[in-house]
Amino acid sequence: ADRCTLRRAGFARSSARQAGAVMAASPVACQYRVMNENGLENKVVMVTGAARRIGAAIVTRLHTEGARVAIHYRGSAASATELADRLNASRPDSAATFQADLLRTDDMPRLVEDVVTWGGKLDALVNNASTFYPTPVGEITESHWNDLVGSNFKAPLFLSQAAAPHLEATRGSIVNLVDIHARRPLRDHPVYGPAKAALAMLTLSLAKDLAPAVRVNGVSPGAILWPEDGMSDAAQASILQQVPLGRPGEPGDIAGCVLYLLRDAPYVTGQIIAVDGGRSIGW
Repeated sequence: ADRCTLRRAGFARSSARQAGAVMAASPVACQYRVMNENGLENKVVMVTGAARRIGAAIVTRLHTEGARVAIHYRGSAASATELADRLNASRPDSAATFQADLLRTDDMPRLVEDVVTWGGKLDALVNNASTFYPTPVGEITESHWNDLVGSNFKAPLFLSQAAAPHLEATRGSIVNLVDIHARRPLRDHPVYGPAKAALAMLTLSLAKDLAPAVRVNGVSPGAILWPEDGMSDAAQASILQQVPLGRPGEPGDIAGCVLYLLRDAPYVTGQIIAVDGGRSIGW
């Protein structure tokens, strides 16, 4: 191990020979340790569906920790631009926006290459983009299937595939935004739930297939933000009765978990963390 590595690992001079043997035996662990101590400074992270809501919170938190952030959006150009401008005002050329329709598989390699051209590399991918709405049995259409399965499973699969060579080069990481309803069905959502269940299995599969170069984990949000099209007070109260902490979460709770998985968890892969106030423990 070089002196820089030994110093960062916190080994005393008297232990340098022993430390060198440990580092030589596990160069990958050594590299992850140094990356962890350096934080996210100048790491290039792409977050999909990042213009608003939870995606914007993730981007903002990672940027605060030093990352250069690639803000993907499909139709929210104004919100994405406003977010990037605000971040660049505090640190020039630290954020950029990238438009792509993730239902178009052919767009995936182009999106990844555009990000790499801007950032020079890719250290992490956060698959956050998602569509969510009810599809009661008897009213399901093929369009619903293509949209919900496409955004929640197909897009993360093909985007991860396109990003994999770049992430292998940087010994990077993928974080998928899953859902607690990947494990337990939500009434009137027989397409969305299975799509998220597929994403959960994809997370485990990629963790095995891309190891040891790339770590792959997931975050399963609970009641964080209520649907944009509204939800009755009674429905909200019913959900919160199932949450041991007795309150909804905040986008920052999800962003903090993503940060942990990207920066502070070099020996964690193939795990899906529920951030749900304890709701899933009662299931």
